[in-house]
Amino acid sequence: MLEVALRHRFAADGFSLDAGFTADGAGVTALFGPSGCGKSTILAAVAGLLRPQAGRVVLDGQALLDTATGIFLPPERRRFGVVFQEARLFPHLSVETNLRYGERRAPRGATGPGFEEVVALLGIGHLLARRPAGLSGGERQRVALGRALLARPRLLLMDEPLAALDTTRRAEVLPFLARLRDAARLPILYVTHALDEVDALADRLVLLEAGRVLAEGGVEALTARTDLPLAARRDAGVLVGCTVLAHDAARGLTRLGFGGGELLVPLRPEPPGSRLRLRLRARDVAVATEAPRSLSMQNVLPATLEAIAPTGTPHELFLRLAVGPTPLLARVTRDSAERLGLLPGQMLWALVKSVAFGLPAPASSRDGPPS
Repeated sequence: MLEVALRHRFAADGFSLDAGFTADGAGVTALFGPSGCGKSTILAAVAGLLRPQAGRVVLDGQALLDTATGIFLPPERRRFGVVFQEARLFPHLSVETNLRYGERRAPRGATGPGFEEVVALLGIGHLLARRPAGLSGGERQRVALGRALLARPRLLLMDEPLAALDTTRRAEVLPFLARLRDAARLPILYVTHALDEVDALADRLVLLEAGRVLAEGGVEALTARTDLPLAARRDAGVLVGCTVLAHDAARGLTRLGFGGGELLVPLRPEPPGSRLRLRLRARDVAVATEAPRSLSMQNVLPATLEAIAPTGTPHELFLRLAVGPTPLLARVTRDSAERLGLLPGQMLWALVKSVAFGLPAPASSRDGPPS
């Protein structure tokens, strides 16, 4: 487990950081928030690239930083792998030699994926003879990930590794990051301000604002909260963990199972049994007070209205719904809520178009079946 508690001010009237959180012994903890909230500062302090004025960084019981007792382990002794926005590959070396450099830095006896496994994992076998100048941005980042992983670090730190890539290249690299997450089986601290990266990769979320931690916890739980800045976004919604149950190619649909029942979504390529996580945006959920009939919407889910909350917009409200054990959010006008006479505890039907679902992201292989 990683434990972090940091305090630092850059100048008398400059940016002030006062943040603390924990991260599990495996999986991705995302530091998320707007630019300037302190994400990269925290990462630099954890890596040993910044010596904060006060704080502690502890990994698996070993203090790497403790200003109270004078402990400060230098970066090279922390055994952390760091991946930045720019790949920072050695330009005069081939891809293979760049990877072997990381491999040579691995301590004797350290466990982790070997060279061939990493190359296959990241799909870079055909690039081994090339030099970085002959690679696309996405390919360079995959090589940088491989080099960091081959050093067999205790902790992998990623500072917005996809921020310098265009939309196409980001979509190319995200699946490889998900595969790396599951294969590496080590803690990953991931800095981003892109919500789709959180959706695709994060197991745990640390939400930051102005150098402070607003909330931390499981990513699915935090996306369902209406009291956090996430809810102020127009794409606000919950993440729902699902399992692919079956495909109906003739109808162009895939049937997914989740804790509250089943969903029909546009045909997916994943085989039955695959785990997915998809974002269901609050603005794409409608409600009915009676069982609807003759609708084009494929998904009609019995739900309980748990709470009605403000959205920050005067004429709109959030409805927090429970579909079995799974929370959903619906964004409706205040007029609709009053016209329907909505009250907490009321039984409703949640209505969702099949095409409303965002692109599902691979869930961690550690996930069990939906509960």
